[in-house]
Amino acid sequence: MKKVVIIGAGPGDPELITLKGKRNLEKADVVIYAGSLLNPQILQYAKPDAELYDSAKMSLKDVLKVMVDGVNQGKFVARVHDGDPSFFGAITEQMDFLDTQGIEYEVIPGVSCLQGGAAALRRELTLPNVSQSVIITRPEGRTPVPEPERIRELAKHGTTMVIFLGIQHVEKVIKELELSGRSKDTPVSVVYRATWKEQKIVRGTIEDIVQKVKDAGITRTALIFVGEVLNPKAYDFSKLYDPKFTHGYRKGEDDVS
Repeated sequence: MKKVVIIGAGPGDPELITLKGKRNLEKADVVIYAGSLLNPQILQYAKPDAELYDSAKMSLKDVLKVMVDGVNQGKFVARVHDGDPSFFGAITEQMDFLDTQGIEYEVIPGVSCLQGGAAALRRELTLPNVSQSVIITRPEGRTPVPEPERIRELAKHGTTMVIFLGIQHVEKVIKELELSGRSKDTPVSVVYRATWKEQKIVRGTIEDIVQKVKDAGITRTALIFVGEVLNPKAYDFSKLYDPKFTHGYRKGEDDVS
């Protein structure tokens, strides 16, 4: 099968890969995987004779060559990313290249560490009368961030925030939150390696989370969650299950029409 499939393999727990992702990984002849981020247990689903390439040790040019060589040899190629590749996955340049080569490809979505982290925290990221929006972002590093997308600007909205690639700059991130005007008692939670066996959770506020993270020794592979949904003082119940609320599948108790 002359095809490349880009698979989101989930946040860490090998059982959180989708059925479709697992099925495609099982039949791949060539597997290029993000070794610096992916739980190696995911590779147990690959064929014993599959060719394995760790992209952590490869340049983009190297990755693309393996893809093209595999397809030209009539092999089925799987490009395996952690989480869901639509978040900071760097897959656009790969897909654009495959388009120029006329190579067929498919993207199979995965469970993001965002969802894995929220599940670990046992928190709903949108609550009625608390926050109905989630901002997914990252701090500026070697990859620049447009001024309107600086954390200090986005945080002014007061919504739930999930900050990727920021734990190694946690002091800078928290300073940005402070400059936004968010209250020092705004809840902040850090989830290290969400859904992995080594998962670790640190809970605090804008005021104290930096020291708590340092005490926990977390320096990489963690998400920063910010917002009142993490520790809501009050919230409204969903209208979906309100006995007085009418929708397409149920009439409310007070609906006499």
